[in-house]
Amino acid sequence: MSVIGLGLIIIAAALHASWNLVSKLAAEAGTAFVFAHRTIAGVLYLPWVIYAFQQQEVRFTPWVLFILFLTAVLHLVYSISLMKGYQVADLSVVYPVARGTGPLLASIAAVIFFAETLTRNETVGIACVVLGILAIASRGRLKQFLDPQSWPGIRWGIFIGTLIASYSLVDAYAVKALLLAPVIVNWVYSLGAALLLAPTVWWNRAAFYRQMQGKWKHACYVSFASPLAYILVLYALRLGADVSQTAPLREMSMIFATVAGAVLLKESVGLFRWLGCCLLLTGVILISVG
Repeated sequence: MSVIGLGLIIIAAALHASWNLVSKLAAEAGTAFVFAHRTIAGVLYLPWVIYAFQQQEVRFTPWVLFILFLTAVLHLVYSISLMKGYQVADLSVVYPVARGTGPLLASIAAVIFFAETLTRNETVGIACVVLGILAIASRGRLKQFLDPQSWPGIRWGIFIGTLIASYSLVDAYAVKALLLAPVIVNWVYSLGAALLLAPTVWWNRAAFYRQMQGKWKHACYVSFASPLAYILVLYALRLGADVSQTAPLREMSMIFATVAGAVLLKESVGLFRWLGCCLLLTGVILISVG
């Protein structure tokens, strides 16, 4: 992976952690907040999208339209499944399983479908990233995964992780093979999410404005940082980074989020979370050096 590609992913990870931190401050707004920042992002990034169309002649062949439609559907199903998973199972089970299986499945699929190759360092690095994620997100409570009551959460986590791997592969194909501008790919699925939530927000307009009171500045930041974080990852892919490298490297955001939570939110960070950060950082180094 090039130095520029790695730099883009590191910046993207920091942005990802920052917008998740801001989202946590506005978490009580729920779906209203998601709709707000997705809609603002659609307007905010529209000039860049128009510029991308001017710089690149995009031929909307049936195949290109299908890929754009597919990425929009996958991201929408991911968002819905994430909310559903958190409703029926514990976040402490769904979240680490989803975040761990996502990059693992994406790396395996990239080897199969994109003919990417993994060195010994990269293979060990991916394993370290997955273990680090489990340690950070579960805070060392690994026995909970053996409890039969956790199985619904594990199933949802694996399903959500599969969706993460799927949209990662489709988006990589869109920017690497079809040469679509990353901002266009991101804008299409962001707009799709806003349209999906629009009917619910329309029928509950009073509740929407009430929930968003005091949250608009948070929505504005997330509308800027969230799309940019993923656009930078897509640009790293377009510059030649492999999916099998990029997917696990994106999880550096968990290190930034852990440190930010400890420093800014005064959250308690136990031994297992710091151990997870060390494992994740080790994995990142191994993947970077190949």
